[in-house]
Amino acid sequence: MTTDQDLRPEEFGQAAAAVIADAKARPASEAAQVLAGGGLCGVSAVEDAGGLGLSVDYALPILVEAGKLQLQWPLLETILVAKVLGNSALAAQLCSGERVATWALQGSLEAGVAGHARHVELADWVLVSKASGGAALIDLKSVRLTLDAALDPDFPQSWIDLEGAKVLAEVDTAAFSELRRNGDILIAGLVNGAAESALNATATYLSGRVQFGRPLTAKQAVRHQLAKMRLLQEAASASIQRVLSANEQGDSRPTRPALANALSTAAFVLEKSIHLHGGMGFTWEVPLHYSLREVRKLDAAFGSGQLAAQIGADFIESV
Repeated sequence: MTTDQDLRPEEFGQAAAAVIADAKARPASEAAQVLAGGGLCGVSAVEDAGGLGLSVDYALPILVEAGKLQLQWPLLETILVAKVLGNSALAAQLCSGERVATWALQGSLEAGVAGHARHVELADWVLVSKASGGAALIDLKSVRLTLDAALDPDFPQSWIDLEGAKVLAEVDTAAFSELRRNGDILIAGLVNGAAESALNATATYLSGRVQFGRPLTAKQAVRHQLAKMRLLQEAASASIQRVLSANEQGDSRPTRPALANALSTAAFVLEKSIHLHGGMGFTWEVPLHYSLREVRKLDAAFGSGQLAAQIGADFIESV
């Protein structure tokens, strides 16, 4: 047995990269077994359910690698739901890869409709908010799905008709609040990883692209753009890491500012990366558009820019 003190979060990211790359190369039906076998699905779940029982600090680098490698699978949601289900048999099924879970970022059980659940077509269960403040785990076989390809025709969003939904488990308000906090951190890590990968790919491409006898990176305007992109991406990364530690009074730091910053930064970096690739970011050779679509879908789930406005309003109200 080991303790958290014997482990380093960055080591999880290094190990996760190989597992995620392996899962990407397999059919979706096999990806769950690969990811679960590598310990990724249950990294934060309790040990009694077959998990590792580690904090969000250790899940974060895994999601960063998932963003870098453009993993199209609900790993983030499976990690969160497996943790919130405690030592139940349902949590054990997620940790083992027997079942897959996703999370609807909009809607509620009482409203009868939910949406913005990533990769719902690959999942068995979906976690849906409740008006009371908690959440309910729904069997997807008991509901009707409508796919919405407006933002992403390859990996469409979905709307879930919850009429007649079968509730498998309920999550209380406190546990769901913790899940949402951890979700903010992991989503921020996912999109920041996507931005970092795009930036590295862009720098490599520009250094090898020669025009008029000189690489594009020799041009001052290009170097300034790359420097700005790197500055913003590293600032987003630093803000995410800062959220993991308590503030000067020993209290938890708010996660929404880091999430809002990560989403806006990732969108900027990805759009500029596509631009600097001369539009090649929409080709099979340089598929940066997949990452940009993922960021835009997540931003839409939080209100398409409304997150930052709400943060500002909350701050003004607090003072």
